[in-house]
Amino acid sequence: MKVEDLNFSMGGLVPAVVQHHRSGEILMVGFANREAVEKTLATGHAWFFSRSRQALWEKGETSGHYLDLKGLRVDCDADALIYLCEPHGPTCHTGEASCFFQGLDEVPRGETSGEAAAILFNTILDRQRAGKSDSYVAKLLAKGVDRIGKKIGEEATEVVIAAKNADPAELAHEIADLWFHTFVLLAHQGMTPEDVWAELRARRRP
Repeated sequence: MKVEDLNFSMGGLVPAVVQHHRSGEILMVGFANREAVEKTLATGHAWFFSRSRQALWEKGETSGHYLDLKGLRVDCDADALIYLCEPHGPTCHTGEASCFFQGLDEVPRGETSGEAAAILFNTILDRQRAGKSDSYVAKLLAKGVDRIGKKIGEEATEVVIAAKNADPAELAHEIADLWFHTFVLLAHQGMTPEDVWAELRARRRP
């Protein structure tokens, strides 16, 4: 599909939802006209059209919190877009990572699996940077790859035992421990979960 195939029937605009390309978290919603979409594609940064100012604007032009475009999806009617982006700093003007940080009292705010994984890995990175002696993660990272690898081996064995016990709760618990320690290993190696997802995507058959 090309830009000229998009349906700008909403007063020359289409809604543009910004989604974190790794965690899947919804960061913001704006509107884009054809020129905004073209500039987004040309620059690799998210551009929008302000309905109040009747002008184009680039996210981050004043704050420096740009949104690097990693992908773009078009809905079935070609009248709405998803910008898959890597944010540079918080997206919301309030300083929150996402504009959608509030919920209604009647309904839990909720959290996607991707968001949970991103929060976990970011927490591990925070512990790594802080290097606090009372942090389990910091202590494990300080002991190096051999100790981290030993923990992963232990947790993998416990996963197998839980599976043989046919205990779903135990299995979930042990897999959580395994995933946690593999995340620690990724941080130790200067990698991220995205490196693993990229490898899995590359294995996918066309």
